[in-house]
Amino acid sequence: MQTPPSPIDPRWTILKILQWTTAYFKSHPIDSPRLTAEILLAHTLNTKRIDLYTRFDQPLTKDELAVFKALIKRRVRREPVAYITGNREFFGIDFDVSPFVLIPRPETEFLVEAALAHIPKIPSTPLRILEVGVGSGAVIVSLAVNRPEHDYAASDISVNALRKAAVNARKNGIGGNIRFFAGDVFAPLSPSACSFDVIVSNPPYVPASQLTALEPEVRDFEPALALDGGADGMDIIRKIINEAPQYLNNNALLMLEIGFDQKDRTAQLIINDGRYSYPEFIKDYGGHHRVAVMHKI
Repeated sequence: MQTPPSPIDPRWTILKILQWTTAYFKSHPIDSPRLTAEILLAHTLNTKRIDLYTRFDQPLTKDELAVFKALIKRRVRREPVAYITGNREFFGIDFDVSPFVLIPRPETEFLVEAALAHIPKIPSTPLRILEVGVGSGAVIVSLAVNRPEHDYAASDISVNALRKAAVNARKNGIGGNIRFFAGDVFAPLSPSACSFDVIVSNPPYVPASQLTALEPEVRDFEPALALDGGADGMDIIRKIINEAPQYLNNNALLMLEIGFDQKDRTAQLIINDGRYSYPEFIKDYGGHHRVAVMHKI
């Protein structure tokens, strides 16, 4: 015998619950209160945000209200929306996310765009492309989806992150295109056996002293391992620049996402190393130098 559906409460239509939730989020305050309310309600009702606008007069069942209320409480505790819904769009692709991985940021799309500009659509010979610190897989999966003719690999110190990246690769139809390696930076790779034409990375670059000053959504929920760049924020950037030439073919590319104020220090590291061309820096929409691009010479 089927369980009968919970009764419908006519007072709480989709429009009224959105209006109430938006006001409630504003009072706490929560960023983008209306958008957040719509995303969480669409998730509750298993529908698209745009469909809410054609169903404004539809009342919610008591079960739906209970589920939505629980999501509201989680967001007010500053849990990120992406962790609540379990997904985040990046570069036009839907990714599963969890507290084991950093939530993909819009500024990281500049790293993807920079890499795609150097990866041919129809290669005479497939390039070998590596991402260091794969996280959710947002970068390497976006590259593989847009340039499937090439060979891809990715490493991460977190096994849980690698599992999530593998899920996202399969989810987007390129599960067999990417090899995953567990270990710190280049540790799981052998210089004699692994050489690449492109290496990309969005490494941790927040100075350790600044972690406690981050927004609660980041500080309290996102993995510190993916954020902490050491005393000056440059520990992993420095390590990658120092070790990458062993794994790069001649004239191969290294591309790094960096912090908004790290351009000069990154440039000095590259110049002092002596094994790279003079770096190019790409600005994000905020005018910050966000991606460092260099060739091995």
